[in-house]
Amino acid sequence: MSVNPVTGLTAMSELAQDVLSIYSTQGSNPGPLVKIPRFLFTCAPSLLLQPVLPGNVQGIAGLGHSPISLPTQLASHFGYAGFAPTFALCLAPNGVIFFGDSPYYMLPGIDISLPLGYTPLIISPLGEYYIEVKSIKINNKDVPLNTTLLSIDRRGVGGTKLSTINPYTILEHSIFKSVTEFFTKELSGIPLVKPVEPFEVCFNSKSIDKRTRVGPKVPTIDLVLHDQHVIWRIYGSNSVVEATPGVSCLAFVDGGLNTRAAIVIGAYQMENNLILFDMARSRLGFSSSLLFFKTSCNNLNFTAIP
Repeated sequence: MSVNPVTGLTAMSELAQDVLSIYSTQGSNPGPLVKIPRFLFTCAPSLLLQPVLPGNVQGIAGLGHSPISLPTQLASHFGYAGFAPTFALCLAPNGVIFFGDSPYYMLPGIDISLPLGYTPLIISPLGEYYIEVKSIKINNKDVPLNTTLLSIDRRGVGGTKLSTINPYTILEHSIFKSVTEFFTKELSGIPLVKPVEPFEVCFNSKSIDKRTRVGPKVPTIDLVLHDQHVIWRIYGSNSVVEATPGVSCLAFVDGGLNTRAAIVIGAYQMENNLILFDMARSRLGFSSSLLFFKTSCNNLNFTAIP
């Protein structure tokens, strides 16, 4: 049985195996293809991939913590060679996923694994990835929150999940209201405009300075993690999106009152951040915006592909 994680639809599928070919790397340029025999995958009916996936998408790569996920199979096959059970996401229009340990080099020769902060990585019974967010700050000021929502209870409800399935970060309703009201107050000099779905707080783009290295000049949003000194800082390039010409919106979505996770960090907030899933050490590494370091997730030297 296969499931489309976006729609939740399921369908009977065929479990099969084949040889997987994937580019290797010494950290900078793609190198020779390596082959993984007896790679397990499922063949699902085409209807399972429609209508929400782009037309050029042929399938879904499972990155969750499960026995036949892509990272698990690669680590199992190459483990004899000291291959770390680790993978790193670097999302962008021409982004990349690294399987195995660092270094990870981006043009002009920057090892993007060096500026990482680390926080414990929590694996849910469903193989989902969670981290512990203790509080949220905007412009270094504490946002008032019901912090009990930030902890996972005995039913598995609450906490902070990471998900590339969701395009934008989803916040439980009360957290969403507190964050949006606080952000708007801190950006009070910028006129509000009619919101563009799925967003609820939008601003006049012409009034926002976009000349900074890390995107629009707006208040920083800090996710304060397991230790008050460990902070995932979200700059304007990951907090504000130009929804339509002239309209910039706070790129967070109201998840309502009955969300299973209080916070779901979505793909937009991960763009041009290196996110390292280190299963061997049960930790998550994160860089915050690579734009701050004058590079991006588009900057792997793909021209070196043989």
